[in-house]
Amino acid sequence: MAEADDLIQLYSRRILALAASIPHVGRLANPDGSANKRSPLCGSTVTVDVALDGDRITDFAQDVKACALGQASASVLGAVAIGRSRTEIQTARDALKAMLKDGAQPPAAPFDGLEALRPARDYKNRHASIMLAYDATLAAIDEAQARAAS
Repeated sequence: MAEADDLIQLYSRRILALAASIPHVGRLANPDGSANKRSPLCGSTVTVDVALDGDRITDFAQDVKACALGQASASVLGAVAIGRSRTEIQTARDALKAMLKDGAQPPAAPFDGLEALRPARDYKNRHASIMLAYDATLAAIDEAQARAAS
């Protein structure tokens, strides 16, 4: 019974609401950079397209095929990605990882919605799926910046 209660808490209404309302779903017609990341453990995948102006994301799209936790994480990112820099995305990613792995505080605003994923810290097999959208976004930004530099 305790295991069932743990799963209920893990898939809370907040997580399910986030997963059901992922912003910027799809693909960009002409992205500056794209990246696909896959979790080998669970098979979740996230593909991210970005358009940049300098270091800032001006357009963002994501194709998310993940569990509710990965979808919820992508939802928080999608809601705030436009206008953010690579540094801001990296800082949020690092704070998310620390929250999951080390019990640290949730990421600061505007990524504070990731607090909903705090119960997932005890489910290490889900961490990779939760991180995918951030890893794909960073890789897409890196690709866009590499293209712009060449």
